[in-house]
Amino acid sequence: MNLLSPRYLALNAAVVTLLVSLALGAPWEIPAVAAALTIVGISDLLQTKRALRRNYPILAHFRFFFESIRPEIRQYFLEDDTVAEPFSRNQRSIVYQRAKLDTDKRPFGTQLDVYAPGYEWINHSIAPAPEQHHDFRIEIGNHPDCPRAQPYSASVFNISAMSFGALSANAILALNGGAKQGGFMHDTGEGSISPHHRQHGGDLVWEIGSGYFGCRNDDGSFSEAKFAANAASPQVKMIELKMSQGAKPGHGGVLPAAKITPEIALTRGVPMGVDCVSPSRHSAFSTPIEMLEFIDRLRNLSGGKPTGFKLAIGHPWEFFGIVKAMLATGIVPDFIVVDGGEGGTGAAPVEFTDHVGTPLQEALLLVHNTLVGANLRDKIKIGASGKIITAFDIARTLALGADWCNSARGFMFALGCIQSQSCHTDRCPTGVATQDPSRQRALVVPDKIQRVANFHENTMKALAQLIAAAGMTHPSQLRPRHLVRRISSNQVKLVSTLLPFLEPGELLDPSQLSRLPPVFGHYWPMAQAETFDPYCG
Repeated sequence: MNLLSPRYLALNAAVVTLLVSLALGAPWEIPAVAAALTIVGISDLLQTKRALRRNYPILAHFRFFFESIRPEIRQYFLEDDTVAEPFSRNQRSIVYQRAKLDTDKRPFGTQLDVYAPGYEWINHSIAPAPEQHHDFRIEIGNHPDCPRAQPYSASVFNISAMSFGALSANAILALNGGAKQGGFMHDTGEGSISPHHRQHGGDLVWEIGSGYFGCRNDDGSFSEAKFAANAASPQVKMIELKMSQGAKPGHGGVLPAAKITPEIALTRGVPMGVDCVSPSRHSAFSTPIEMLEFIDRLRNLSGGKPTGFKLAIGHPWEFFGIVKAMLATGIVPDFIVVDGGEGGTGAAPVEFTDHVGTPLQEALLLVHNTLVGANLRDKIKIGASGKIITAFDIARTLALGADWCNSARGFMFALGCIQSQSCHTDRCPTGVATQDPSRQRALVVPDKIQRVANFHENTMKALAQLIAAAGMTHPSQLRPRHLVRRISSNQVKLVSTLLPFLEPGELLDPSQLSRLPPVFGHYWPMAQAETFDPYCG
């Protein structure tokens, strides 16, 4: 820790003022104030609860002061607490409160405009169900065609993909420790399985991206031997092939050589001194059929662990081609994770962040409906991620067709993230998204493990209360008919009547295509299992 760093400016100034005022015999008020500030600064450095105080002694208190009067400032001079850019103060606050075991109740009624178009709610029951235990789980991967299947019992709320390298070592340690304590799963992100993922033994979903980190040959191609060795770990519960992500779908990535530490190089299986490239597309396959064959290969190499893929929806005919390949080959993934185009933790060009990728609700509906229409929905579980923070976010997403939800930024807030949006600069003020050892020192792992577990636990308790109020005992019972959406100031509709939902097998009956929504009627017939691009040739 370099105490001469600019981050410690206020503490250094207090110490210098104290020494100089004592040496010069200044009036007693000056050394008294300097001594008090010095004591505050030293206590900030030694405490373990607040990362900002450890990284910015004395100065952090100014932020907390202005935060405390922020409601008045915002009420009279700025926007209100519900403006989400990208997450509102209310959204962040609910995570902080649940993570720190503070009260998460709010007085004086809703701050939302309940008559604004787009407002949604869940209908309650006059006869609420008895509240059940909140550890809601689903089984993934009981594949009938895989004799060595190793199904996994997953929580309905889990940590979404965030790589070591993008997040600090301490952040990964805290996330995985929280997952272990709370009994939920932690997606590694495409940066592979680091020693920090392994230390606490929390359940892992190993994400395999186009760079094949952790299972690559020297030329960047896929290595069966390295994959099998890592996948054999009992801690790895599922394998996820990443096709694209909501933050920057269709865009590769580069970790500059200057940012590659020996630890990152070892984790990813890349050399030091060379840019680490994530290509925009996979080299192990090039067609929907080849993709499914690769997924089946991963499943067999892993010993039958649940294997699936993650994608952000783009051209609908490409996903339809994958589903047609399932029908043609009989190879069915255990799960699909739908990543919303709302973006995520990954930094991306603004054009990709703002204008590429289908938002979660539309993407989820497309995936769910297609699988229903192809008579495959009962064989495949669906996960979903995209700005999921509260129990209502989870309930709404499950009602629209998901089996479980993942959250990345929600769990970052639980770690202490303040949405400074400096993730890509290596200057994260709370030690969450940085490889700077002095900055990540601020994130005290044991404290944050408990906060991650608390956030999950209290969100699950809120979900249990929510579905009980609606007359249900498990979130898997949620359906679109339980949701209501306002269309205009004087019109509301059940989501089940507002959005199109296919019946089982409808896509397999050519006589039904003309009456289906245009996205199915037009693109389903043209999609091909043999190519992602039916327009070629």
